[in-house]
Amino acid sequence: MKRKILLSIVLIFMVISAYSQKNPIIGVSSVASENSASAPLTYIHSIKKAGGVPLVIPITSDKVELERILDVIDGLIMTGGEDIDPLKWFNEEPVRAMGSIAPGRDEFDITLIRMAVEKGLPVLGICRGEQVMNVAFGGTLYQDIPSQVKDTFVKHSQNAPSSYGTHTIDIDKSSKLHKILGRESVAVNSFHHQAVKDIAKGFKITARAKDGIVEAIEKEGDQFVVGVQFHPEGLVSGGDSTFLPLFEALIEASK
Repeated sequence: MKRKILLSIVLIFMVISAYSQKNPIIGVSSVASENSASAPLTYIHSIKKAGGVPLVIPITSDKVELERILDVIDGLIMTGGEDIDPLKWFNEEPVRAMGSIAPGRDEFDITLIRMAVEKGLPVLGICRGEQVMNVAFGGTLYQDIPSQVKDTFVKHSQNAPSSYGTHTIDIDKSSKLHKILGRESVAVNSFHHQAVKDIAKGFKITARAKDGIVEAIEKEGDQFVVGVQFHPEGLVSGGDSTFLPLFEALIEASK
């Protein structure tokens, strides 16, 4: 059965490859589900708008399968979702306000992003994807902003559509994100209660909210490994073109 599943995945990759010789294939990490391998359509639409071919990667702990998948895709997006298990991944006892976790997805996401970065693939981490990026390379998180960060005043979990920005961020002028967007400040959407605390070695903070919460990180050097705490795919899919250049930059880096 396992060989049949792997063969089916490979055949799908071959068909996609035949129709996408000029358009990079962008892997999209699957969300946690017992019955399906899926990702929100906002990611799919944003990749297609930017000129890429989206391919959802099913959750697996098999490194051989992941290596085969990484041989086929040209770039990777790590999607949003559940909280990350703090005890296993950065040695902290869980606080009472921590949300739900998905241990299998944690293992999948962290293994996938480590392998992708080691392979030299361009990676964009979104919301949980940014947090996974930080934790995978040795960083830590605030498990719950309201109970762990003093003097925070920005509403980081908005009651508004994902296509609508509700607070602003300030962007480091020396960052890839600034070069891509051409802006020092921009309005973003916000659906999180966790955030980057200690930055991973080899990474730098490139944007913050007005209350100091980290909103973007990137790997030092030339490789495109960028994480954002907000959801640019929600804005792009909803018709706001402000963050389309971020997906276009990922596509360009994947060629």
